[in-house]
Amino acid sequence: WIVLAAWALVFIFVPILRWTWGELGLTLGITFGVVAQVGAVLFVLVRAWGWRAALKTALLVIACGWAVEFIGHTTGFPFGSYDYTTRFQPQIGQVPMLIPLAWMMMMPPSWALAYLLTGKWGGWRFVAASAVAMTAWDFFLDPQMVTWNAWTFENPGANAYVGLIPWTNFLGWLLASALITMIARPRGLPVVPMLLIYIITWALHLIGQLFFWGLPTSALVGGFVMGAVMIGGILRLPERAS
Repeated sequence: WIVLAAWALVFIFVPILRWTWGELGLTLGITFGVVAQVGAVLFVLVRAWGWRAALKTALLVIACGWAVEFIGHTTGFPFGSYDYTTRFQPQIGQVPMLIPLAWMMMMPPSWALAYLLTGKWGGWRFVAASAVAMTAWDFFLDPQMVTWNAWTFENPGANAYVGLIPWTNFLGWLLASALITMIARPRGLPVVPMLLIYIITWALHLIGQLFFWGLPTSALVGGFVMGAVMIGGILRLPERAS
């Protein structure tokens, strides 16, 4: 609980850091927030699996996250044509190392939601639910990061999501999330703390985009899409926990 509270406090203070230090404060706040959330997720995994299994899964997800992002920004597949800016450093292959960490911070919570929704650890329904739970988060994430000049899409199209994000990006997220899930093959996650991380992430994005970042459309759409997955998991929690 202390680790989860520390992570949430870091993200809550991001607007204050931006007001105080400008763009540097924003960059530092996002960086520390992602690292803190990864720490919270790893803490839960280590307690559940032991450090060897937790570290193996973390390295696997981070490596896969980097690979899909490297392929994505160099070829345009599967997300669409995009490029990273220099906001986040360091970078390997022009992919900020913060990005693979972001995959790691949200894949395990998405796996927990998938188990709650399907009642199984594995199988095509579990993989599909994991991909949906992970992709739902991107309805918040991409508009915020593009607005903050973390990355840019080339020619997103006239009907792009919030005018910035091509719809192919979400198909890419579904594919990448499903592949990472199949490679990682997670089992036996503690669903309550992971569900809590998913809920806090949803709340922080919703409140932040509505009241601090001036992104009401993505706040409402992301709030609905990610919220629907979250509520589905919450409703099944008593059944799965019994």
